[in-house]
Amino acid sequence: MKAAVFHAQEDLRIEEVADPSPGPGQVKLRNAFAGICGSDLHVYYTPEAAGLDFEHPHPLTGSTLPQILGHEFSGTVVELGEGVDGISVGDRVAVWPIYYCGDCAACRRGMYIACQKIGFHGLSSDGGGMAEFTTVDASKLHVLPENVDLRLGALVEPMAVAWHAVSRSGVESGGTALIAGAGPIGIGVWFALKARGIEKVLVSEPSADRRAIIAALGATVVDPVTEDLGAAVTALTDGDGVDVAFDAAGAGPAITSSLASLVPGGRVVVVAIHERTMDFLPTQLVMAETEIAGALAYLPEDFDAVIAAMAAGVYDTTGWVKDVPLDGVVDAIHALRGGAGAKILVQSN
Repeated sequence: MKAAVFHAQEDLRIEEVADPSPGPGQVKLRNAFAGICGSDLHVYYTPEAAGLDFEHPHPLTGSTLPQILGHEFSGTVVELGEGVDGISVGDRVAVWPIYYCGDCAACRRGMYIACQKIGFHGLSSDGGGMAEFTTVDASKLHVLPENVDLRLGALVEPMAVAWHAVSRSGVESGGTALIAGAGPIGIGVWFALKARGIEKVLVSEPSADRRAIIAALGATVVDPVTEDLGAAVTALTDGDGVDVAFDAAGAGPAITSSLASLVPGGRVVVVAIHERTMDFLPTQLVMAETEIAGALAYLPEDFDAVIAAMAAGVYDTTGWVKDVPLDGVVDAIHALRGGAGAKILVQSN
Protein backbone atom coordinates (compact mmCIF):
# COMPACT_ATOMS: atom_id res chain seq x y z
CA MET A 1 0.00 0.00 0.00
CA LYS A 2 1.02 3.66 -0.39
CA ALA A 3 1.83 5.66 2.74
CA ALA A 4 3.36 9.00 3.79
CA VAL A 5 6.38 7.86 5.79
CA PHE A 6 8.42 10.26 7.94
CA HIS A 7 12.12 9.34 8.08
CA ALA A 8 13.83 12.44 9.48
CA GLN A 9 13.57 16.19 9.64
CA GLU A 10 12.14 17.45 6.32
CA ASP A 11 12.25 13.90 4.95
CA LEU A 12 8.71 12.65 4.31
CA ARG A 13 8.36 10.11 1.51
CA ILE A 14 5.43 8.52 -0.29
CA GLU A 15 6.39 4.85 -0.26
CA GLU A 16 5.06 1.38 -0.84
CA VAL A 17 4.82 -0.48 2.51
CA ALA A 18 3.25 -3.73 3.59
CA ASP A 19 -0.48 -3.84 4.31
CA PRO A 20 -1.18 -4.20 8.05
CA SER A 21 -3.23 -7.03 9.56
CA PRO A 22 -5.40 -6.56 12.66
CA GLY A 23 -4.37 -8.30 15.86
CA PRO A 24 -6.74 -9.35 18.66
CA GLY A 25 -9.06 -6.50 19.60
CA GLN A 26 -8.07 -4.49 16.53
CA VAL A 27 -9.71 -3.53 13.25
CA LYS A 28 -8.26 -2.78 9.83
CA LEU A 29 -9.42 0.49 8.27
CA ARG A 30 -9.41 1.66 4.71
CA ASN A 31 -8.42 5.25 5.43
CA ALA A 32 -10.40 7.99 3.72
CA PHE A 33 -9.11 11.44 4.77
CA ALA A 34 -6.36 12.58 7.12
CA GLY A 35 -5.87 16.16 8.23
CA ILE A 36 -2.50 17.89 8.29
CA CYS A 37 -2.15 19.26 11.80
CA GLY A 38 0.13 21.87 13.32
CA SER A 39 1.79 18.94 15.11
CA ASP A 40 2.64 17.44 11.73
CA LEU A 41 4.35 20.69 10.76
CA HIS A 42 6.35 20.62 14.00
CA VAL A 43 7.35 17.00 13.35
CA TYR A 44 8.38 17.75 9.77
CA TYR A 45 10.38 20.92 10.45
CA THR A 46 11.43 20.77 14.13
CA PRO A 47 10.81 17.30 15.61
CA GLU A 48 12.82 18.06 18.74
CA ALA A 49 10.83 21.24 19.41
CA ALA A 50 7.66 19.16 19.04
CA GLY A 51 8.72 17.20 22.12
CA LEU A 52 8.95 13.90 20.24
CA ASP A 53 11.77 11.47 20.97
CA PHE A 54 12.47 9.52 17.81
CA GLU A 55 15.79 8.25 19.13
CA HIS A 56 14.19 5.66 21.42
CA PRO A 57 11.17 3.34 21.09
CA HIS A 58 7.97 4.92 22.36
CA PRO A 59 7.35 3.67 25.92
CA LEU A 60 3.79 2.53 25.14
CA THR A 61 3.75 1.61 21.46
CA GLY A 62 7.41 0.68 20.94
CA SER A 63 7.42 2.61 17.66
CA THR A 64 10.50 4.23 16.16
CA LEU A 65 11.25 5.89 12.86
CA PRO A 66 10.22 5.55 10.11
CA GLN A 67 6.67 6.61 11.09
CA ILE A 68 3.52 6.79 8.98
CA LEU A 69 1.90 10.15 9.73
CA GLY A 70 -1.76 11.05 10.14
CA HIS A 71 -3.40 11.25 13.58
CA GLU A 72 -6.63 13.04 12.63
CA PHE A 73 -8.39 10.75 10.21
CA SER A 74 -11.45 8.78 9.20
CA GLY A 75 -11.96 5.47 7.46
CA THR A 76 -14.10 2.43 6.84
CA VAL A 77 -13.76 -0.87 8.68
CA VAL A 78 -12.68 -3.61 6.26
CA GLU A 79 -11.52 -6.38 8.62
CA LEU A 80 -12.04 -7.39 12.26
CA GLY A 81 -9.43 -8.91 14.52
CA GLU A 82 -10.14 -11.69 16.97
CA GLY A 83 -12.48 -10.77 19.80
CA VAL A 84 -13.89 -7.58 18.30
CA ASP A 85 -17.61 -7.06 18.79
CA GLY A 86 -19.88 -4.05 18.58
CA ILE A 87 -18.14 -3.01 15.34
CA SER A 88 -19.02 -4.26 11.86
CA VAL A 89 -17.24 -4.38 8.53
CA GLY A 90 -18.48 -1.38 6.59
CA ASP A 91 -18.78 0.95 9.59
CA ARG A 92 -17.52 4.44 8.82
CA VAL A 93 -15.53 5.81 11.75
CA ALA A 94 -13.41 8.58 13.23
CA VAL A 95 -10.47 7.47 15.37
CA TRP A 96 -9.63 8.71 18.88
CA PRO A 97 -5.86 8.33 18.40
CA ILE A 98 -4.49 8.56 21.95
CA TYR A 99 -2.37 5.93 23.70
CA TYR A 100 -2.09 6.29 27.47
CA CYS A 101 -0.52 4.26 30.26
CA GLY A 102 -3.45 4.11 32.69
CA ASP A 103 -1.13 4.21 35.71
CA CYS A 104 0.30 7.73 36.06
CA ALA A 105 -1.24 10.48 38.19
CA ALA A 106 -3.02 12.02 35.20
CA CYS A 107 -4.49 8.71 34.05
CA ARG A 108 -5.66 7.86 37.56
CA ARG A 109 -7.64 11.12 37.48
CA GLY A 110 -9.16 10.28 34.09
CA MET A 111 -6.96 12.90 32.39
CA TYR A 112 -5.62 10.54 29.73
CA ILE A 113 -4.65 13.49 27.53
CA ALA A 114 -2.05 14.50 30.14
CA CYS A 115 -0.55 11.02 30.45
CA GLN A 116 3.18 11.11 31.16
CA LYS A 117 3.75 8.60 28.37
CA ILE A 118 1.12 9.80 25.92
CA GLY A 119 1.30 8.67 22.32
CA PHE A 120 -0.77 9.29 19.21
CA HIS A 121 -1.68 6.97 16.38
CA GLY A 122 0.02 8.54 13.38
CA LEU A 123 2.75 10.27 15.40
CA SER A 124 4.17 7.59 17.68
CA SER A 125 2.64 4.29 16.63
CA ASP A 126 2.79 1.48 14.12
CA GLY A 127 0.75 3.10 11.38
CA GLY A 128 -1.23 6.26 10.71
CA GLY A 129 -4.00 7.82 8.69
CA MET A 130 -1.87 9.00 5.75
CA ALA A 131 -1.83 5.55 4.22
CA GLU A 132 -4.26 3.39 2.32
CA PHE A 133 -4.84 1.20 5.40
CA THR A 134 -4.09 1.14 9.12
CA THR A 135 -4.94 -1.02 12.12
CA VAL A 136 -6.16 0.38 15.45
CA ASP A 137 -7.74 -0.90 18.63
CA ALA A 138 -11.50 -1.21 18.18
CA SER A 139 -11.94 0.75 21.42
CA LYS A 140 -10.64 3.88 19.63
CA LEU A 141 -13.41 3.93 17.04
CA HIS A 142 -16.30 6.38 16.97
CA VAL A 143 -18.92 5.28 14.45
CA LEU A 144 -20.22 8.10 12.23
CA PRO A 145 -23.97 8.51 11.70
CA GLU A 146 -25.31 8.32 8.15
CA ASN A 147 -25.45 12.09 7.67
CA VAL A 148 -21.81 12.65 8.70
CA ASP A 149 -19.55 11.80 5.77
CA LEU A 150 -15.94 10.64 5.94
CA ARG A 151 -14.64 14.08 5.03
CA LEU A 152 -16.33 15.58 8.08
CA GLY A 153 -15.21 12.51 10.02
CA ALA A 154 -11.56 13.48 9.52
CA LEU A 155 -12.34 16.85 11.11
CA VAL A 156 -13.71 15.31 14.30
CA GLU A 157 -10.22 15.24 15.86
CA PRO A 158 -9.29 18.92 15.41
CA MET A 159 -12.84 20.04 16.17
CA ALA A 160 -12.68 17.96 19.37
CA VAL A 161 -9.56 19.91 20.39
CA ALA A 162 -11.64 23.07 20.14
CA TRP A 163 -14.67 21.49 21.82
CA HIS A 164 -12.55 20.44 24.78
CA ALA A 165 -11.17 23.97 25.07
CA VAL A 166 -14.68 25.39 25.24
CA SER A 167 -15.54 22.82 27.91
CA ARG A 168 -12.50 23.98 29.90
CA SER A 169 -13.70 27.59 29.65
CA GLY A 170 -16.92 27.00 31.59
CA VAL A 171 -18.79 29.49 29.39
CA GLU A 172 -22.54 29.02 29.34
CA SER A 173 -25.27 29.77 26.82
CA GLY A 174 -25.75 33.50 26.47
CA GLY A 175 -22.16 34.27 27.43
CA THR A 176 -19.57 36.28 25.52
CA ALA A 177 -16.24 35.20 24.06
CA LEU A 178 -13.12 36.37 22.26
CA ILE A 179 -11.12 34.06 19.99
CA ALA A 180 -7.53 35.04 19.18
CA GLY A 181 -6.57 33.25 15.98
CA ALA A 182 -8.72 32.04 13.08
CA GLY A 183 -6.81 28.96 12.01
CA PRO A 184 -8.51 25.54 12.11
CA ILE A 185 -8.66 25.44 15.93
CA GLY A 186 -9.96 29.00 16.16
CA ILE A 187 -12.62 28.11 13.59
CA GLY A 188 -13.42 25.00 15.64
CA VAL A 189 -13.78 27.08 18.81
CA TRP A 190 -16.21 29.35 16.96
CA PHE A 191 -18.33 26.36 15.88
CA ALA A 192 -18.23 24.85 19.39
CA LEU A 193 -19.37 28.13 20.94
CA LYS A 194 -22.15 28.40 18.38
CA ALA A 195 -23.28 24.84 19.18
CA ARG A 196 -23.54 25.77 22.86
CA GLY A 197 -25.60 28.89 22.39
CA ILE A 198 -22.85 31.52 22.71
CA GLU A 199 -23.70 34.05 20.01
CA LYS A 200 -21.71 37.12 21.09
CA VAL A 201 -18.29 36.09 19.81
CA LEU A 202 -15.49 38.26 18.46
CA VAL A 203 -12.62 36.78 16.44
CA SER A 204 -9.26 38.58 16.46
CA GLU A 205 -7.02 37.66 13.51
CA PRO A 206 -4.25 39.67 11.79
CA SER A 207 -4.35 37.64 8.55
CA ALA A 208 -6.75 39.13 6.00
CA ASP A 209 -7.24 35.74 4.34
CA ARG A 210 -8.18 34.03 7.60
CA ARG A 211 -10.45 36.91 8.61
CA ALA A 212 -12.26 36.53 5.31
CA ILE A 213 -12.62 32.77 5.75
CA ILE A 214 -14.20 32.90 9.20
CA ALA A 215 -16.25 36.01 8.39
CA ALA A 216 -17.81 34.08 5.48
CA LEU A 217 -18.95 31.48 8.02
CA GLY A 218 -20.77 34.21 9.94
CA ALA A 219 -18.22 35.34 12.53
CA THR A 220 -17.62 38.92 13.65
CA VAL A 221 -13.94 39.70 13.08
CA VAL A 222 -11.40 42.36 14.00
CA ASP A 223 -7.83 43.00 12.87
CA PRO A 224 -5.84 43.49 16.10
CA VAL A 225 -3.03 45.22 14.20
CA THR A 226 -4.93 47.98 12.40
CA GLU A 227 -8.14 48.15 14.45
CA ASP A 228 -8.94 48.79 18.11
CA LEU A 229 -9.51 45.39 19.71
CA GLY A 230 -10.43 46.94 23.06
CA ALA A 231 -13.11 49.09 21.45
CA ALA A 232 -14.52 46.05 19.63
CA VAL A 233 -14.73 44.11 22.91
CA THR A 234 -16.39 47.09 24.58
CA ALA A 235 -18.98 47.28 21.81
CA LEU A 236 -19.66 43.53 22.00
CA THR A 237 -20.10 43.42 25.79
CA ASP A 238 -21.47 46.91 26.61
CA GLY A 239 -18.17 47.66 28.30
CA ASP A 240 -18.10 44.64 30.63
CA GLY A 241 -15.45 42.52 28.91
CA VAL A 242 -15.84 38.96 27.64
CA ASP A 243 -16.59 36.00 29.89
CA VAL A 244 -13.93 33.86 28.21
CA ALA A 245 -11.11 34.29 25.73
CA PHE A 246 -9.31 31.62 23.74
CA ASP A 247 -5.68 31.74 22.63
CA ALA A 248 -5.77 29.78 19.38
CA ALA A 249 -2.86 31.76 17.95
CA GLY A 250 0.15 30.55 19.95
CA ALA A 251 1.59 34.05 20.33
CA GLY A 252 2.28 36.02 23.49
CA PRO A 253 0.26 39.10 22.40
CA ALA A 254 -2.79 36.86 22.01
CA ILE A 255 -2.67 36.05 25.72
CA THR A 256 -1.95 39.59 26.91
CA SER A 257 -4.73 41.08 24.78
CA SER A 258 -7.09 38.32 25.91
CA LEU A 259 -6.39 39.05 29.57
CA ALA A 260 -7.07 42.73 28.97
CA SER A 261 -10.41 41.86 27.35
CA LEU A 262 -11.87 39.81 30.23
CA VAL A 263 -14.74 40.64 32.54
CA PRO A 264 -13.74 40.42 36.23
CA GLY A 265 -13.65 36.71 37.09
CA GLY A 266 -13.18 35.75 33.43
CA ARG A 267 -10.92 33.07 32.05
CA VAL A 268 -8.39 32.74 29.24
CA VAL A 269 -8.05 29.25 27.80
CA VAL A 270 -4.75 28.52 26.04
CA VAL A 271 -5.36 25.88 23.39
CA ALA A 272 -2.43 26.78 21.08
CA ILE A 273 1.11 25.46 21.44
CA HIS A 274 3.65 28.24 22.03
CA GLU A 275 7.21 28.02 20.74
CA ARG A 276 8.46 31.06 22.67
CA THR A 277 8.29 32.22 26.25
CA MET A 278 6.36 35.38 27.11
CA ASP A 279 6.20 37.96 29.88
CA PHE A 280 3.09 39.10 31.66
CA LEU A 281 2.35 40.72 35.00
CA PRO A 282 0.54 38.25 37.33
CA THR A 283 -1.00 41.21 39.13
CA GLN A 284 -3.44 41.34 36.18
CA LEU A 285 -4.88 38.07 37.45
CA VAL A 286 -5.00 39.21 41.07
CA MET A 287 -6.71 42.55 40.56
CA ALA A 288 -9.68 41.13 38.64
CA GLU A 289 -9.56 37.52 39.88
CA THR A 290 -9.13 36.29 36.33
CA GLU A 291 -7.66 32.93 35.33
CA ILE A 292 -5.49 31.28 32.70
CA ALA A 293 -6.23 27.62 31.95
CA GLY A 294 -4.69 25.17 29.51
CA ALA A 295 -6.59 22.81 27.22
CA LEU A 296 -4.86 19.82 25.64
CA ALA A 297 -6.37 17.56 22.99
CA TYR A 298 -9.64 15.79 23.82
CA LEU A 299 -11.36 12.98 25.66
CA PRO A 300 -13.57 10.36 23.99
CA GLU A 301 -16.68 12.24 25.10
CA ASP A 302 -15.45 15.29 23.16
CA PHE A 303 -15.44 13.14 20.01
CA ASP A 304 -19.02 12.06 20.74
CA ALA A 305 -20.15 15.65 21.29
CA VAL A 306 -18.57 16.88 18.06
CA ILE A 307 -20.05 14.04 16.03
CA ALA A 308 -23.49 14.81 17.49
CA ALA A 309 -23.08 18.49 16.59
CA MET A 310 -21.99 17.52 13.07
CA ALA A 311 -25.07 15.34 12.72
CA ALA A 312 -27.16 18.33 13.83
CA GLY A 313 -25.68 20.45 11.02
CA VAL A 314 -23.57 22.81 13.13
CA TYR A 315 -20.34 22.45 11.12
CA ASP A 316 -19.77 23.92 7.65
CA THR A 317 -16.56 23.25 5.69
CA THR A 318 -17.21 25.88 3.04
CA GLY A 319 -14.14 27.93 2.20
CA TRP A 320 -11.72 26.64 4.83
CA VAL A 321 -11.15 22.93 4.02
CA LYS A 322 -9.19 21.79 0.98
CA ASP A 323 -8.44 18.24 -0.23
CA VAL A 324 -5.16 17.00 -1.72
CA PRO A 325 -4.08 13.52 -2.89
CA LEU A 326 -1.63 11.49 -0.83
CA ASP A 327 1.13 12.35 -3.31
CA GLY A 328 0.58 16.03 -2.53
CA VAL A 329 1.17 15.92 1.21
CA VAL A 330 4.69 17.39 1.20
CA ASP A 331 3.67 20.31 -0.99
CA ALA A 332 0.67 20.85 1.30
CA ILE A 333 2.93 20.96 4.37
CA HIS A 334 5.11 23.57 2.67
CA ALA A 335 2.03 25.62 1.75
CA LEU A 336 0.68 25.55 5.30
CA ARG A 337 4.08 26.52 6.67
CA GLY A 338 3.96 29.53 4.39
CA GLY A 339 0.62 30.60 5.79
CA ALA A 340 -1.59 29.51 2.89
CA GLY A 341 -5.09 28.21 3.52
CA ALA A 342 -6.69 26.95 6.71
CA LYS A 343 -7.24 23.18 6.74
CA ILE A 344 -5.90 20.60 4.31
CA LEU A 345 -7.17 17.03 4.22
CA VAL A 346 -5.12 14.30 2.55
CA GLN A 347 -7.16 11.75 0.59
CA SER A 348 -5.63 8.42 1.50
CA ASN A 349 -7.50 6.36 -1.09
